Amino acid sequence: MVKHERASGATAGVAAGNLAERWWFNAFWFQLTWLCAVLGRESLLPVTAGLLVLHFALIARPVDELRALLPVALAGIAVDSTLSLTGIFHFPGALPIPLWLCALWLAFATTLGRSLDFMRRRLWLACALGAPASLNYIAGERLGAVDFGPGDALTMALLVPLWMLLLPALCALRTVIERGRPTEGAT
Repeated sequence: MVKHERASGATAGVAAGNLAERWWFNAFWFQLTWLCAVLGRESLLPVTAGLLVLHFALIARPVDELRALLPVALAGIAVDSTLSLTGIFHFPGALPIPLWLCALWLAFATTLGRSLDFMRRRLWLACALGAPASLNYIAGERLGAVDFGPGDALTMALLVPLWMLLLPALCALRTVIERGRPTEGAT
């Protein structure tokens, strides 16, 4: 009976890993993470962190996953930190950007290998979709998560072309990382 339980547990782990890899699950999970991070900010940071833990728990190789996500997340964190330090974004607190936004960048990095993976083969599409992607900042501003130093119009005039360059760059970065990553069966 113990062997049967272990086999069932292993099967459940494989099924859970497969679930986390599905584009629709990743899209749903990311939207839920976005809502917790942006709406709840610091008050829902434990829930946002829990959603990240759930992602890594569902992944077959969580250490490899973290290695693949960190460069993308750190690039996004660097961009938003630069925008904050230059007065484009205003967040409360002593850090250039809040921890919930760092968590959100880690969550966003998961989408480039799953729900937004289609853009990695079509960087022109990533460029075109970068413009509407920048509207997430307007949503965040309307929800009170960020203030725009120079105002909405000037901030968006900066964010739209920035995201039209950033999104394909992040897609390309994720592709380069995956090419250097060992395959599933490799040791």
